[in-house]
Amino acid sequence: MQYGKIPGVEKPVSRLVQGSVMISSENVPACFTLLDEILDAGCNTFDTAHVYGGGDNERTFGRWLRERGNRNKVNIIGKGAHLSQDRKRVTPWDISSDIYDSLARFKIDHIDIYLLHRDDPSVPVGPIVEALNDHLKAGRILAYGGSNWSHTRVAEANEYAAKHGLAPFIASSPNFTLAVQNCPPWDGCISISAADQAPAREYYGKLQMPLFTWSSLAGGFFSGRLRRDNISTFETYLDKLAVTVYANDDNFKRLDRVQQLADEKGLSIPQIATAYVMSYPLNIFALVGCQTSAEYKANVAASEVRLTAAEMAWLELKSDSR
Repeated sequence: MQYGKIPGVEKPVSRLVQGSVMISSENVPACFTLLDEILDAGCNTFDTAHVYGGGDNERTFGRWLRERGNRNKVNIIGKGAHLSQDRKRVTPWDISSDIYDSLARFKIDHIDIYLLHRDDPSVPVGPIVEALNDHLKAGRILAYGGSNWSHTRVAEANEYAAKHGLAPFIASSPNFTLAVQNCPPWDGCISISAADQAPAREYYGKLQMPLFTWSSLAGGFFSGRLRRDNISTFETYLDKLAVTVYANDDNFKRLDRVQQLADEKGLSIPQIATAYVMSYPLNIFALVGCQTSAEYKANVAASEVRLTAAEMAWLELKSDSR
């Protein structure tokens, strides 16, 4: 496992961050076994969210921490200020409410890295930055950033922080994958994958800001299951969403090349898709949602593969030679 450093966080942070959306009180033994095995595989950082499972996710994860006595080994990424059915919730009041809720559910005194789960570009950044700094000063969070915040909004927030002597956003969490979206999977999704997102990649590259990128497999497009001849056969919501968002001729050409490179390197399609993300010259910590420890270990192996610049350009369809 490779690790990186996040400003404000004492422990190293594993480059592969395990998601926890599948963790629930409905099957505690299986969930705890999964968390145990992934921790043993070298992952010390787990992604959670106030909205997952209506709070059951955080309560169950907190129970695992207490029963295993391993809080000092684990970094928690918490997320809050997700929109509700009725309104956007990126306000100082909602941020505070969600932080207090999460701490009570986990039964801990601080969250290592706190990400705003969504943005509301119609609201000014100043009060948001000030509210997060209040929680930093109180020790309830150690560092903060934004999930699905555009790089221009992150820059605006950090400009405000600099002018007012406040701590800035230290991380961003956009979508990033080899495939390019036909359309966003949901309103407010921020992806930095497409050609027109070069300014975002340049901004993050210049600062080397930590990026907790999500959906390396393009919502399952690079799972190895989707082909040109079977996209009409998928029935589940997530499979249909992957088809809607990613099924296009260029992405299938990328998939063909991923398959070819995987065959040559003795790897799988998902491993090459993961290796692409981890080989990109940005400060990436990839969020993964492994259902088994075997999946996680396969991701670890993929994260250690470094593709060449020529291979990357070939996968991106920028070159016909590698």
